[in-house]
Amino acid sequence: MSQNLERLNQLFAEIFQLDHAELDFGIYRIMNAKRDEITRFLDNDLLPQVREAFQAYEAENRVAVEAELAEAIEKAKELGADPETLPRVKELRAKLAKAVDVTALENEVYSHLYNFFRRYYQEGDFISQRRYKEGVYAIPYEGEEVKLYWANHDQYYIKTSEYLRDYVFKLPSGRRVHFKLAQANTEKDNNRAPNGNERRFILSQEQPLAEEKGELVIRFDYRAHPDKAKQADLNAAAVERILSQSTGFDDWRRELGALRPTEKNPNRTLLEKHLTDYTARNTFDYFIHKDLGGFLRRELDFYIKNEVMHLDDIESETAPRVEQYLSKIKAIRRIAHKIIDFLAQIENFEKKLWLKKKFVVETQYCITLDRIFAIEDDKARNWLIDEIVKNDAQREEWVRLSAIDEVKDDLATPGYSIPLKPEFLKVNPALLVDTRHFDQEFRWRLLATFDDIDGTADGILIHGENFQALSLLHARFRQQVKCIYIDPPYNTVEGTFAYKNNYKHSSWAAMMATRLAQGGELLEKGGVIEVAIDDTESSLLRMVLDAIYGPGNYVSTIAAEVNPAGQNLRPNAPARSHDYCHVYANNIEAMEMLHRPLTAEEEAHYVERDGKGPFLWDNLRRRGGNSRPIDRPNQWYPLYVNIEQRKVSFTPFQGSTEVWPIDPQGEKRIWRVSPEAAKREIEAGEISVITKAGRPEVVKKTRMPEGKKPKTLWDDPKYSATTYGTKLLNNILGRNSFSYPKSVHLVKDCIRFWADESALVVDFFAGSATTGHAVLQLNREDGGSRRYVLVEMGEYFDSVLLPRMKKVVYTDDWKDGKPLSREGVSHMFKVIRLESYEDALNNLELRRTDSPQMLLNRQPAFREDYMLRYMLDVESRESPSLLNIERFEDPFNYKLDIAMGTAGETKPTVVDLVETFNYLIGLRVKTIDHIGGVRVVTGLSPEGERVLILWRKIKELNSDALDAWFQKQGYNTKDQEYDLIYVNGDNNLENLRRPDQTWKVRLTEQEFKRLMFDVQDV
Repeated sequence: MSQNLERLNQLFAEIFQLDHAELDFGIYRIMNAKRDEITRFLDNDLLPQVREAFQAYEAENRVAVEAELAEAIEKAKELGADPETLPRVKELRAKLAKAVDVTALENEVYSHLYNFFRRYYQEGDFISQRRYKEGVYAIPYEGEEVKLYWANHDQYYIKTSEYLRDYVFKLPSGRRVHFKLAQANTEKDNNRAPNGNERRFILSQEQPLAEEKGELVIRFDYRAHPDKAKQADLNAAAVERILSQSTGFDDWRRELGALRPTEKNPNRTLLEKHLTDYTARNTFDYFIHKDLGGFLRRELDFYIKNEVMHLDDIESETAPRVEQYLSKIKAIRRIAHKIIDFLAQIENFEKKLWLKKKFVVETQYCITLDRIFAIEDDKARNWLIDEIVKNDAQREEWVRLSAIDEVKDDLATPGYSIPLKPEFLKVNPALLVDTRHFDQEFRWRLLATFDDIDGTADGILIHGENFQALSLLHARFRQQVKCIYIDPPYNTVEGTFAYKNNYKHSSWAAMMATRLAQGGELLEKGGVIEVAIDDTESSLLRMVLDAIYGPGNYVSTIAAEVNPAGQNLRPNAPARSHDYCHVYANNIEAMEMLHRPLTAEEEAHYVERDGKGPFLWDNLRRRGGNSRPIDRPNQWYPLYVNIEQRKVSFTPFQGSTEVWPIDPQGEKRIWRVSPEAAKREIEAGEISVITKAGRPEVVKKTRMPEGKKPKTLWDDPKYSATTYGTKLLNNILGRNSFSYPKSVHLVKDCIRFWADESALVVDFFAGSATTGHAVLQLNREDGGSRRYVLVEMGEYFDSVLLPRMKKVVYTDDWKDGKPLSREGVSHMFKVIRLESYEDALNNLELRRTDSPQMLLNRQPAFREDYMLRYMLDVESRESPSLLNIERFEDPFNYKLDIAMGTAGETKPTVVDLVETFNYLIGLRVKTIDHIGGVRVVTGLSPEGERVLILWRKIKELNSDALDAWFQKQGYNTKDQEYDLIYVNGDNNLENLRRPDQTWKVRLTEQEFKRLMFDVQDV
């Protein structure tokens, strides 16, 4: 094997993940399942085509001619003749001049293929740098006035917290080793870990090793190290402890200690290799190309034209040599295009998984007790209260979050334990009941009491990656959101955002652009998005926002002093004390901005009062700039006044003085109102006269406004992130739980100017839930009914965000985690958790039956096409994560392996097909009930159609039984008629429709699959 071919094979092994045969998770597991087949295809089917491209030259192979010439020369010498005088030698010399060195041509092709693919492939991704020539890159330009471009412009940023969850590899014996996080203590993305205190992967102190279900589990903490140790040193210490100090795992340690040397580290062990990969893997960005095939084909054309096809050489060569030259180019294109097709198949498959709508894996409801006590059905209410009273898990949560064991009244004394009393619950109406503490029957019965579930819910908390959450929310909330406020990663300090290849700003821009575009789809006409940021990415953010929303929809940039003491980021530079908030509108012409309330100081200016309310006297003169009668003749007129009588008139009267709008320099200026308006207001008593500086001044009543427009500089102490962010949150939760949350007052003021009393507010970088808290405070202040949607993927969803929302519903007054009052609000919010991208990967199953395999064996041409373009799609179609339709026979038991909890333990989990489908069709849910074995959902579609959805176990309720059930419920009567009916499984319901009815029946499975994959590039 030539050196060039060997290099190319090594590169293909890297690109196709064939050099990770031992890894057993995510895309590695899928590629390893096809490893042997892919290797055989590359070695036996694809690369040999390079030699086939030069078959026409085999007869004139230079190597063969050289051998024949050498033989002829040797024979001539044996005969004592001069070889160069012999006709045969001359003939062979001429033939050699025309012969083709096929081996050299092959090596050239291998070299070019290697150079081309190596140029763009870096550490797991193809980087979209369109190379024009060495050191010069071309930016795609389509005549825009200004073009914004970054290195990862046409890629999806897919780095998520899920990458902390699973790393599994196989030992030579076939046994599996699994790295797991025992504790994930992550900082909020936009708030950095303090300098020198970055988080590291540290081998757990307690039970770092355990054998579970036949695999070795090695547990790590993810936290700051007290001595600020480097990750490499921590890895070395972990390897030393596992291999030298662990007892009871001798067989495992022998395999883990096997050498896997490198040139720089000849003593590297198998364990060290994987531990290094694991920790590095969590510090890289990961991307999926939006159109890898198109990109690489375009780049291949550039490469061939610039670095293979040399026109000067072609002009000077003979026709046969040019033909050889073109054959080489054809061979490069032929093989490269097939490799590109193969790569595009893999990348498009990953893109399909990334873009597909994700399953809802859990749905829970949190509802205050007052709403349960308000249920009109006595039987249902009493049953629910009885279940709540005896639920220890719920009681323990109330003790932990709301300190109900310290309530002092006639119904409970400090230190009580059990049992709870209904009377106690009734006088604590703001305690939130969380359905996660109860069984399925409790949830069914609770939901059955509502006649408008979505209308009753005040908020939605979504635990999931924001790209996936926004995608799922699209159908339900498209063009319904009044205000989006987000506080994204600030990208300020190294180590707080992962940057593969040091594309710090490009990675950040790629991450932000797609999410901002998705968020914009939710905004109603005139809605606004507000994005908090600091100096590091402020200018880039403005350009990204301009590109997405249009520069004409730029509203303003607000600067807020969030750190009055200032932050010393570097020597010899001012201490940074402010953040920005860029505001853009979805159609600025339709935007309506609300005004802020007046301060006490501002209200104090309005000292006068009449029957219409407070006012102040203000000069009637128009302020600013000279004017002539010819400019505004209708506002240039004299008035007649008498100071003693405080009288103003249009006509002279006894004792009056003629007054023009004279300024101190004697310049004449115009009045603020027209003559008609002045006359009207004089008669109404709105215009009068006072003495000022010894001369009369005509004045007009200015009424006290309800509010004022905000300015762009906010420097109120209440915006301090320390006092009203960190300290406030610590008082609520009773611990130091989150770094640098925003001041709730700052977020509240950002929202109040664009979110009216009934607005929907969305935050898809929700962090510690400051936005949700701000919405609650605003509603408390003005009696509004604003709703919110909060999206967060971090593990602090359960440790910070969710507890905070539960606490501030109970009361807004906290100290050291204890309530200072118990005056909460009536409230309900929904909590949903989403399947992650890594979950989708881990639930893939590749299957190929015997019949297709026989066809592939008999038809080599078809086998190539199948391998290059269709294999992954065809063989994964029955995977649970790609929607296995057969499992809809029992829709209440559709399971996926999901990584749940802080440690990310993966286990079979029943996903919520009902809730997922509601979001896929954009249903505004009215009711959810469970009647006679059928889950019944009603609601309105985005188009206003009345929708009925029926879910059943098909084996328990076949078509005939469903017909009988349907007629018994009266769904085909006039008073219960729907426009659309969705049913899982084959059915005969349309046969029950009367001639005067128009409702349609749709198969749930078909709509589910269509909508789950009905996605567009963002």
